[in-house]
Amino acid sequence: MQTLLIDGKNLLSDLIAVYGSQVDYLAIRLEESEGTDILLRADKIETLSQGVSLGGQVRACYKGGWGFASFNQLSTLKERVEEAIASARMVGEEETILAPIQTVQDICSLPLIGTDPRHITLAQKKELCDRYTEILRSLDKRITTTSVRYSDNAQKVILATSEGTMLEQSWVDMEMRFAATARDGDTVQTGRETTGSRKAYEDLLGLDSQVKSAAQRAVDALALPPVKGNCYTVVIDPILSGLFVHEAFGHLSEADMTYENPDLLEVMTIGRRFGPKELQIFDGAAPEGHRGSYYYDDEGTPATTTQLIKDGVLVGRLHSRETAGKLGETATGNARCLNYHYPPLVRMTNTWIERGNTPVKDLFSDIKEGVYARNWLGGMTNGEMFTFSAGEAWMIRNGEIAEPVRDVTLSGNVFTTLADIEAIGDDFYWDESGGCGKGRQSGLPVGCGGPSLRIKNVIVGGEAA
Repeated sequence: MQTLLIDGKNLLSDLIAVYGSQVDYLAIRLEESEGTDILLRADKIETLSQGVSLGGQVRACYKGGWGFASFNQLSTLKERVEEAIASARMVGEEETILAPIQTVQDICSLPLIGTDPRHITLAQKKELCDRYTEILRSLDKRITTTSVRYSDNAQKVILATSEGTMLEQSWVDMEMRFAATARDGDTVQTGRETTGSRKAYEDLLGLDSQVKSAAQRAVDALALPPVKGNCYTVVIDPILSGLFVHEAFGHLSEADMTYENPDLLEVMTIGRRFGPKELQIFDGAAPEGHRGSYYYDDEGTPATTTQLIKDGVLVGRLHSRETAGKLGETATGNARCLNYHYPPLVRMTNTWIERGNTPVKDLFSDIKEGVYARNWLGGMTNGEMFTFSAGEAWMIRNGEIAEPVRDVTLSGNVFTTLADIEAIGDDFYWDESGGCGKGRQSGLPVGCGGPSLRIKNVIVGGEAA
């Protein structure tokens, strides 16, 4: 396989030299990937696979029009280049505007600090999943359904462009997901946990307490009263803060969502205030060690850290070279694709709210009746509207955490909710469990982080009483 990549690198250079002048921009990506996927659901093995693939993609731009082709055989690469160029020339009728970047000649690899999962046998990985399944199942007889998913993926990518970039980079990503569903009569509750790493296989070992916690939450919730739907002041933990900033705000910061949408572009005007002066929001692949970290994006733009909100005011957005060029801004290194089957889109990397100065215990002060929500079960966003389900929740009464409740959903408008942040905790947590979906590309590794937040006027329980 390594020989194929070396031969492919030479072939990419030759094809760029021959065809690069026929379009305004030409990029050829060659990718080798090796991965494992295991899914155990209840007593059944739904997926047990391990494989290696080699493929690539061609992107061509001519007069603002894009052509795209993917391939699995190097022998067909010349034809795919011609197809992409023909498509671009067929649809192009304006001007190609790409924000300038420095050309790159580089070879880089995200370092592992422990064992590479490729050195672990499939049988050992399956044994790990079996052990976690048994922990979920054995907790309580009311556990009716369990699922454990393991995946790892090692990718090596070569990118060559008509501007002179020749880039080779590689990384390894790992993830595990656990879920347990408990039933008591007509009451059904689910607990979930997810973890991921780009550091070491050891990060997936020794998760017994975390796995047990997912099952325990499902069982405990069976006896809890449902929350009374109403508008409350809520305190959310760092995991929910990270989910909120990613799902509700982060996607709106992706410039391909705005540059062709005048209404959204007007809402997301640089310089507009969205939150309190203490609010700072960032996204970036430059911070090391997270699942959304890398050295260069899939257009060869160096990784950066982009401040999106500074002192409560919108100051930046996330860009590919095209969106940055069309909006007259700077490319931020956020063009990413899941694999060679898809073209790069503007995607988040690691997105976080900076820690604040309020001691966490003080976030609850003076709340006569409110809700404290931790962890997550799921959620959805629709434009600027969001709904998230909390994994655990308690009522807050007279400034103190009181009785636990279940079926807690948090809903609202992201811009209103940002403005309603009353205090930002002095804690912080990185959640490496994220797998982001956009444009039919689901499961792209990302990181999320944040502190605990106190927010007023949040609709809890789906709709106001």
